[in-house]
Amino acid sequence: MPTVLISGASSGIGRATALRLAGSGWTVLAGVRDPAVGEALAVEAGSERVVPLELDITDPAHVAAAAEAVHERTGAAGLDALVNNAGAALGGPLEMLPMQELRDQFEVNFFGHIAVTQALIPALRRARGRLLLVSSIGGLITTPYMSPYCASKYALEAVGDSLRVELARSHIQVALIEPGSIATPIWDKGNELIDGVAVPPELVQYYGHIPAAMAKTLQSTAKRGIPPERVAQTIEGALGARRMRARYLIGLDAHGMAWLKRLLPDLVLDRVLRRAVGV
Repeated sequence: MPTVLISGASSGIGRATALRLAGSGWTVLAGVRDPAVGEALAVEAGSERVVPLELDITDPAHVAAAAEAVHERTGAAGLDALVNNAGAALGGPLEMLPMQELRDQFEVNFFGHIAVTQALIPALRRARGRLLLVSSIGGLITTPYMSPYCASKYALEAVGDSLRVELARSHIQVALIEPGSIATPIWDKGNELIDGVAVPPELVQYYGHIPAAMAKTLQSTAKRGIPPERVAQTIEGALGARRMRARYLIGLDAHGMAWLKRLLPDLVLDRVLRRAVGV
């Protein structure tokens, strides 16, 4: 049976994908930061096909241990698929965000995925496997006051486009997964995100309205979000296709925003986004 490693399998897209692939006969190495959550996931799957793997993708020791676990389990056969899914969201006016928080955003959403990918390319090469990078429509079009999150996804898009070419001679197929609004815990934590936006008195005239505008955007995102199982279904389809597409847009809003990006001049799109966000 084929073997896949999924990072960020504790909840949302990663969890839904782990359960779906396990139900389809895959052996799933489910990367989670909390081992107890991983054990609960394995119990829910109801089979030995879900193998919890403690994995904080920002921790080099965890990444090295995951690569070793993959080698011990798959040996010369190699790893059939890697789904880089772990993620976090940081928002707020860029002027106000501490540099360390910006770096932390990239550690999770970008550098962590690069570290895991580098560590597992040899195993993917042995199996002529598949590499999926879970990006976002935010990697194609930026939402105001979510630039750290979007920037990390733009970076992931660039890497995905490059790796498709770089890994072709290794017979490793690469695809980008680009969901729109998904009902996942990353947005359920929106109140925490907003609470972290403390506008200092000297900037109130410029950003005083931002917490309310961000709350409106996050509420709208949660309301129209489609189930993460839709993304899991797309990932399963990509892994089972004879030849993967370069990218998979998921959700009506993702397709609509991509269409607006292609159609409208930048300054016109800016006005549309300001109206949508309420700024």
